[in-house]
Amino acid sequence: MITEVASNEEQIVQIINEAAENLSINTTNYKEKSLKAIQPDTEPGKAAGILIKNALENVDEANTEWTYLASRIYVKELYRKAGENRQYASDMKYGNFYELINKLTEEGIYTSHLLDIYRKEEIDYFAEQINPKNDLLFDYLGLYSMATRYLATDHAKNTYELPQERWMIIAMHLMQDESESERTQLVTEAYWALSNLYMTVATPTLTNAGKTHGQLSSCFIDTVDDSLQSIYDSNTDIARLSKNGGGIGVYMGKIRSRGSSIKGFKGMSSGVVPWIKQLNNTAVSVDQLGTRKGAIAIYLDVWHMDIEPFLDLKLNNGDDRMRAHDIFTGVTLPDYFMEKVEKREDWYLFDPHEVREVMGYSLENFYDEEKGGGQWRRKYEECVQSDLLTKKSVPAIDLMKRIMKSQLESGTPFMFYRDEVNRQNSNPHNGMIYCSNLCTEITQNQSPSEFIEEFIENEDTIVKKYKTGDYVVCNLSSINLGKAVPDNVLERLIKIQVRMLDNVIDINTLPIKQTQLTNQKYRAIGLGTFGWHHLLALKNVKWESEESVTFADELYEKIAYLTIKNSMELSKEKGNYPAFEGSKWSDGSYFTQKGYTDDKWMALKEQVKENGMRNGYLMAVAPNSSTSMIAGSTASIDPIFKPFYNEEKKDFKIPTTAPDLNHQTYEIYRRSAYIVDQRWSVRQNAARQKHIDQSISFNIYVPNTIRASVLLDVHLQAWREGLKTTYYVRSTANEVEECEWCES
Repeated sequence: MITEVASNEEQIVQIINEAAENLSINTTNYKEKSLKAIQPDTEPGKAAGILIKNALENVDEANTEWTYLASRIYVKELYRKAGENRQYASDMKYGNFYELINKLTEEGIYTSHLLDIYRKEEIDYFAEQINPKNDLLFDYLGLYSMATRYLATDHAKNTYELPQERWMIIAMHLMQDESESERTQLVTEAYWALSNLYMTVATPTLTNAGKTHGQLSSCFIDTVDDSLQSIYDSNTDIARLSKNGGGIGVYMGKIRSRGSSIKGFKGMSSGVVPWIKQLNNTAVSVDQLGTRKGAIAIYLDVWHMDIEPFLDLKLNNGDDRMRAHDIFTGVTLPDYFMEKVEKREDWYLFDPHEVREVMGYSLENFYDEEKGGGQWRRKYEECVQSDLLTKKSVPAIDLMKRIMKSQLESGTPFMFYRDEVNRQNSNPHNGMIYCSNLCTEITQNQSPSEFIEEFIENEDTIVKKYKTGDYVVCNLSSINLGKAVPDNVLERLIKIQVRMLDNVIDINTLPIKQTQLTNQKYRAIGLGTFGWHHLLALKNVKWESEESVTFADELYEKIAYLTIKNSMELSKEKGNYPAFEGSKWSDGSYFTQKGYTDDKWMALKEQVKENGMRNGYLMAVAPNSSTSMIAGSTASIDPIFKPFYNEEKKDFKIPTTAPDLNHQTYEIYRRSAYIVDQRWSVRQNAARQKHIDQSISFNIYVPNTIRASVLLDVHLQAWREGLKTTYYVRSTANEVEECEWCES
């Protein structure tokens, strides 16, 4: 890179020529402009900044490769800084890996486990596998995100770790407990998957793997019981998880409603809203390692007596004492409610505490076992017919209007179709699923922890005893479809990826005990995908086409097969998850329910019955907007916002184009998020949801001029076609070009 000072024009021209190698760009004017701006006494970092800025100014739909020129200059600047701090010549690019680990371990940045577990010879071998050429895979936005957010520095924020070293540290960290005879090969394989950007790990894993602080999981789901003890215990647990970087989903449907009785005294309860406001304060007060405020999603049932004030929590007008602007809301919806919306019939609201007291059961503990019939609606109708229960009648369509009004104003509530979720639960023998997580892709068994007793032990020690519930943990990782599918590496990739995810479960240091126990009980993982729109563009498949629906169906069936197969293989090697017996995996009904009947699937079904499954839950498609930026692809299963836009965060504004944008892919990208007919998005999602055992973060994109009837039709279609959840309703300002689908 530019050494000490930018001493001469010849050196700068050489730097530009090297960075532009194999890129289809004309650098003549760029060189002229940059040479004028860089003076002989310009500091190296400032000179690099000028070159990067001038390169990014050229990025547009017709000149996409300038982002790679900027990235190559930036990575050379990283090499220069690392060389200075680690005292090696920057033209080496990467310095001594073993010395880096020693240095950052001494500084307290890296965990001492790396040096305790791996011999120097192994670390030197890993250093030989590090491939600096893979730094050229990053576009500028990806490299900038990686360098400024995730690379390990010393305490003064000086550059030490470089991108390929971060990938290798993650690989070493996740494979640390593998047998000594296997781990070298497994570390190398994990590095291959990460460094080629075929996959990404979850943000907490990307940030914290190999370091002394922080946990590796993305999200957690808590279930709050109807007691003061449970409410305050939950708040404390949520604060601890939020402090450590976790996003939280909270089910509050068991809590009694406003006006309910307390210890027999009628009208004493203030309902769920005050407790939600308390969690809102926790989200604001307990930030995530000083980087951002906590993120908490609260879910409530659509039959709960407090559902109306709950739906107004995020609105900008009205009584601010009844608002909670910093949490996210989600509503759990049974089939019966959606049927009532369709038929424009009345819906009844109940106090869950009164239902328990009078009827002797909890409505939330049931679901409809089949479409159009089941235990839940029978119990609901019993409550409707009971003269002993307080109830409120509301037109179902009016509740749905309130849901959609809130969605168009705030993006929430998220939608959770509870009957479909529980019908598809692969572990129904062990519990219920009441809600999803912050990003709506996790669906796993839940239950509240129960306080048993408090007693004094040894005169000066107070002990509290609990019966633990299922406190859900999300361990996530995603396939980069835009690279892995064209390179035909899914078989090799998913094999190592499932192992990496499974290892997170044992390595993780979780701040509350319930999460550790649940993590071990189900060994749940969430293998997902991103880069769907990128892949469609590369394959020249239009978003609004039958071909895209068929492609989604076939691709996600393949991903499901490989994921299940590799979890089964891991079970043969390491043992199945403790709750396996009695699950749909154990008796083969999982495969029957999914309609898998060909020879390949039938053979796998028998192998699973014989050998077990390592993981009780397997697949979940997260939003992964940050990690998809690093990998240079499109987020999750979403369409892009625009073919060309500026990616803006607090600390930067970077011009960005859709990946592999050219005259061939432009037509596929042109139909962007707010333009594509959302009915095709729903159909694609329904096709892939058949193969995903958990759920999918599925955004609905609408113009702000959308008619309520059109948005309602999208929700009804999503429910009818078997979607388990929907995430944000994202509405836009009126700069979006006219949407034909909204006029239909």
